[in-house]
Amino acid sequence: MKDAISQPGSLMVFAEEARAPGTCFSDGPMLPEMVVVPPGRFWMGADDEDDKLVNALEKPRHWVQIANPLAVSRYPVTFEQWDVYADGDPDVHRPDDCGWGRGRRPVVNVSWEDAEHYVTRLSIMAGRPYRLLSEAEWEYCCRAGTSGPACTSVRTLPVGSFQPNAFGLFDMDGNVCELVADAWHDSYRGAPTDGSAWGQNDATMWRVVRGRGWDAPPQILPGPLRDRVHHIERRNNMGFRVACGLD
Repeated sequence: MKDAISQPGSLMVFAEEARAPGTCFSDGPMLPEMVVVPPGRFWMGADDEDDKLVNALEKPRHWVQIANPLAVSRYPVTFEQWDVYADGDPDVHRPDDCGWGRGRRPVVNVSWEDAEHYVTRLSIMAGRPYRLLSEAEWEYCCRAGTSGPACTSVRTLPVGSFQPNAFGLFDMDGNVCELVADAWHDSYRGAPTDGSAWGQNDATMWRVVRGRGWDAPPQILPGPLRDRVHHIERRNNMGFRVACGLD
C-alpha cells in the first residue's frame, strides 16, 4: 500500500502526489494545515526603483533559488493550535490575547524562543521535522510571484479573513508580522542565495521579523518589510508560521 498523508476532511494524499504545488495536508487534529509551495527563483530585497521608501536593510537585491518544494502553514499559527500545544504543561508560556479572543486568531505575544519551542514540540507531535521559515523562504512565499496590498485593521482578525496569495497562503502581509529563523543582519550583503536560514545557530540575541501586523500605518506601501526583534521579546502584533520538508 502507498504511503499517504492525511488532509483535513479525512482526505488522503499519496506520497508521489504530496509534492504537487497547492497540495494541502495536516499531520493531525489541531496541527497546522500545510500547503505545498513550488520551487522557484526570485529577486530578494528591493532597489530604489522598486520602492522609494526602502533602505539599506533590504539591500542589496539578489537572486535566491528555492531548489525544492516545501510545505508552509496556510495560516499563521493560531491561539487554538498554541493552546493544544500548551495543554497540560505548566512550563509553556500562555500568551495574552489582549481581550481580542483566541480560537482562530493568530497567536501573538510569543517570542522567537517561544516559537522555537513550539516547532520542537510540533515535530514530536507530527512525527516529522518542523521549523520556522528562513527569511528567504518567507519573502518568496510572501511575494508568490506577485505583489498584493497589505491588510490593516485595529486588532488581529481570524486567520483567513483576507484572500490568499498565488501560493494559497493567507495573511502573509497583514494581521501579524512573522518571526523567522534567521539571526539579524543589517543588510543582505553576504546573505545565502539558496534559501537557507542565515546564522540561525549564531549566539545572537537579535532575530528577524518580517511583514507588517494589524497596526501597520495604511500609508506604508505593500511589500515584505523586515525588522529586528530580541529573541525573548513578545509583541501583540507578532506571530509566526511553520514549514516542513517533503522528503
